[in-house]
Amino acid sequence: MTEGTNMTDNEYETTKETVAAETAEETPMKSFETRPDEVEENNENGGSNGTIQEQVPVTAEEPEFEHPEGGWGWVVMLAAMWCNGAVFGIQNAFGILFMSLLKEFGSADDADLRFKTAWVGSLSMGMIFFCSPIVSVFTDLLGCRVTAVGGAAVGLVGLLASSFVTSLGPMYFTYGIVFATGCSFAYQPSLVILGHYFKKRLGLVNGIVTAGSSAFTVTLPFLLSSLLEKVGLQNTMRILSILMFILMLAGLTYTPLLPKPVNSNKPGSRCPPMSKVFNVSIWKSLGYRIWVFGIPAALYGYFVPYVHLMKHVEERFGEDANKEVLLMCIGVTSGVGRLIFGQVADYVHGVNKVYLQVSSFMVIGVMSMMIPLCHVFGGLIAVCLLMGLFDGCFICIMAPIAFELVGSQNVSQAIGFLLGMMSVPMTVGPPIAGFLRDRLGSYDVAFYLAGIPPIVGGAVLCLIPWVEARRIRREQEAATDGTQEQMLKFKRDSGGQGDALAAKTADPNSVI
Repeated sequence: MTEGTNMTDNEYETTKETVAAETAEETPMKSFETRPDEVEENNENGGSNGTIQEQVPVTAEEPEFEHPEGGWGWVVMLAAMWCNGAVFGIQNAFGILFMSLLKEFGSADDADLRFKTAWVGSLSMGMIFFCSPIVSVFTDLLGCRVTAVGGAAVGLVGLLASSFVTSLGPMYFTYGIVFATGCSFAYQPSLVILGHYFKKRLGLVNGIVTAGSSAFTVTLPFLLSSLLEKVGLQNTMRILSILMFILMLAGLTYTPLLPKPVNSNKPGSRCPPMSKVFNVSIWKSLGYRIWVFGIPAALYGYFVPYVHLMKHVEERFGEDANKEVLLMCIGVTSGVGRLIFGQVADYVHGVNKVYLQVSSFMVIGVMSMMIPLCHVFGGLIAVCLLMGLFDGCFICIMAPIAFELVGSQNVSQAIGFLLGMMSVPMTVGPPIAGFLRDRLGSYDVAFYLAGIPPIVGGAVLCLIPWVEARRIRREQEAATDGTQEQMLKFKRDSGGQGDALAAKTADPNSVI
């Protein structure tokens, strides 16, 4: 309140003594006390004999954590990049495994063959997101490193076990649940740990990290096709287990840097408070609530092309069609999109980053509807290129938006709840598309319907910047009103000296 003002010698000495005494207290307060001789002088002059005991309190602010913006963070970035590649590269290439599963476990007499087989990949993708709220709790309690390494170990066991099954039933459990649960525990810490090392470059770094899945999506389809042809499905899964073993080693690099929140446990209690286990405060943000419901609404058709596009191409253009090229196109442009839009996101202020996600959902929805209309293979390639580009946009800015909406301390569970909500649409979408194909004899209706949810969900997300701007405006108005109330209270408590001090503070050149 008095910064930038000139003082008389007496006032300066008094203030200096007072501030020196206050530095030993936990909550610093700026106070102005008069010396005894000044009190007697005031009494003789008919002034107030009350002393100004305290002024408007100024809360001590802890020094803000400074992110390294590099250093060991680059190693962490590469480890997180491998995590994204290993987890989602395998998931996105499930279309190749899908056709192998149809041949391995299928029967020509089974009318619902595609519906049943699609559940393997859908259950796996859904479990990755379904477990995310639980993973966020483990991440908060155990840390990113322990959670990621343990998850990679579970994923390794699940993938190895899948290589020994001989029917679809056990595959639901080993691949769809065990392997996917391990992937979930390994994946989410890779998003959280980046916020410990980067802030200004967080968008760019997230773009590079999420581009890992694009790199794997480009290469794995060709690798899997070759392996499936030469060594079979079981040995292919054993080779993929090597990726999960490397992921265990990558998780060891996740060294946390952010200061831990103050421990509020009761003395003698080993259990953390429920408010720490389940952070319900993030749900108080209306912007976050819209975000966490809007994105799942947009994803009911999101995973359908990754599962069924290969079979659709085979049915329309023949078995000799170079269908792996389509996944390569999606992977390449998705990686480019993550790098481009990740960099762009660093220059977009606050929650306005949501508009990037809105545009991505709109384009993905339209491109999904365009798939059945492509009767020329080149047209399908163009559709996949655009779909991949904006898929990268959607993914790479997910974590930066979460940081903007809830802050760095709450981001783990904020992302966890979001991914958990995403599990339902990611799980049910592909089986529904497979069911429609089995009943209608074509994927056309399935792809048309898959394009509707992204458009609707993107429209809902447009509300977030308006809601957040209104919240900030209300907080500023409340802060202004609170400051005025404190000033009035100070003037009442300080007697006749309040107006003089206020006048002196208002004039920085005053020596009175």
